[in-house]
Amino acid sequence: MKRFIIMVAALLASLPLVEAKGDGASESLKVMSYNIRLGSAKDGTNSWNLRYAATAEMIKDQAPDVFGVQEALSYQVLFIEENFRNYECVGVGREDGKKEGEFMSIFWNKKTVSMLKWGTFWLSETPEKPSMGWDAACFRTATWALMKDKKTGKKFYFVNTHLDHKGKEAQKNGLKLIVDRIAQINPDGYPMVLTGDFNMEPDNSNLAELDSKMQSARKIAAKTDSHDTFNGWGRGKGIIDYIYVSGFSSCPEYQTITKRYADRKFVSDHYPVCAKLIF
Repeated sequence: MKRFIIMVAALLASLPLVEAKGDGASESLKVMSYNIRLGSAKDGTNSWNLRYAATAEMIKDQAPDVFGVQEALSYQVLFIEENFRNYECVGVGREDGKKEGEFMSIFWNKKTVSMLKWGTFWLSETPEKPSMGWDAACFRTATWALMKDKKTGKKFYFVNTHLDHKGKEAQKNGLKLIVDRIAQINPDGYPMVLTGDFNMEPDNSNLAELDSKMQSARKIAAKTDSHDTFNGWGRGKGIIDYIYVSGFSSCPEYQTITKRYADRKFVSDHYPVCAKLIF
């Protein structure tokens, strides 16, 4: 890992500096969702040790104020922390609520955003402790944080999740639990951002309740795209990664990040998705 950090530090130093807030002229907040692809996966030429530099270059280039990752193992979270000292993060391993298993971590640029409180719950019938719910194939969690934009002084919530890839009841009930929890943790009605890999296409009926409470940034953005978010290393397709929002005055831009980084065609088997939001 130390060797990775030194190599990537050299790579980042060669890149032009990127400011997280652009010219600072607007009250915008840039958010991102990124399924990083778990580092232990046997992906051959797309393995983590061959694409970590591309991940670092992508984060520096996109410079989100806040972003959520899915599937990150503890050493992948540490990699981002060590290479981006201007970011802090919260999150837990889904297997034990500590370090084991995948993290649904939330990262924020501490120059532009502060974190006030946070928590994690499991998508199950017993959400306060590590557990699998309904017909899920895996432990599933959602991590949330109450944040404050330093430029405007406005508070907002950021929630990050990864719904089950097999269990249909787990998908339906997990998303319903998230919608219910959002209402519970946000009684003051602050703006809300929900990011994640939902493992559902936009026409899935299980999204109906969420659609009644929040809006898909992809659908409402003044400038948007229709790219697939799942690429399967060039062998897959589908829109399954989302940014949902509520309480913001507008969403001027949504983008699926398909560009090359560090001469890699893919930074993951999912493309990152970004949105710019106006308070």
